[in-house]
Amino acid sequence: MTKQEFSALVKKGPVILDGATGSNLLKMGMPRGTATELWVEEHPEVIQKLQAAYLEAGSQILYAPTFLANRIGLQGHGILESDLSHKVKTLNHTLVGYTKEVAAGNVLTDARKALVAGDIGGTGSFMQPYGPLTYEELLECYKEQITCLAEAGVDLLVVETMISLEETMVVLDAAASVCELPVLASLTCEADGSLFFGGNIFDATSSLAEIGADAVGCNCSVGPDQLEAVVSTIASRVSVPVIAKPNAGMPVITETGEAVYSMGPEEFARHMKKLQDAGASLLGGCCGTGPEYIRAMVGVL
Repeated sequence: MTKQEFSALVKKGPVILDGATGSNLLKMGMPRGTATELWVEEHPEVIQKLQAAYLEAGSQILYAPTFLANRIGLQGHGILESDLSHKVKTLNHTLVGYTKEVAAGNVLTDARKALVAGDIGGTGSFMQPYGPLTYEELLECYKEQITCLAEAGVDLLVVETMISLEETMVVLDAAASVCELPVLASLTCEADGSLFFGGNIFDATSSLAEIGADAVGCNCSVGPDQLEAVVSTIASRVSVPVIAKPNAGMPVITETGEAVYSMGPEEFARHMKKLQDAGASLLGGCCGTGPEYIRAMVGVL
């Protein structure tokens, strides 16, 4: 997909993203504390069942489960340095392949086709001055993963759940140096727009749009009921499309460590309509949401 094709897609109306991956995989049998990407590699039937349900619910873009499939993230899960280059390539190619099968309508569903996004998250560590990683180390890490994602045939790239502007900018630099795919950039913030490492999402998204992000916005952290002002302010300051992919409200942690989210599908959908009215044009769900949330959201947008 070209950047021009992505822009044309958004102009046709709201673009429906998918919902949560990790919280649903836990419900579907993935053990807690497991490296999600490595577990999914061995259980394709589980991720494809979830993605097929999102496709049938109305998602137009499916996120490949490649969030931490980068060199630094995998090393944190015990992959040896000598095996990393091979593992980064095979893992990204395999996980994108699973998602492409579903998006093409060839697995578990005869629904319409969807686009596939290469999902890029953090590394499990942080860039200086908040952690040990240098700009150059992060740049090479992301260039390697993005090259693999592009080779695997993703339609676009999504960098999400980022907590600092600086690391998100590294991903954009890496993407620009190895491919010409559209890049969507999403940070996680507090209800007032503040970022976890200082600053705010309004200045951050403005900067990301200025250096080439094809869409900017927020995901995770809080529910859609707390993001109307955030989305409205972002939309007023950027000329690119705005992303809203919030959690299903705020979670309560049970005695067994399970996160139970406060917002049901219908309430979630009503608040997502308000975020659309506030300026969001790419809408989906994060932690606690599932296909029923996307279905309800499609019904009101």
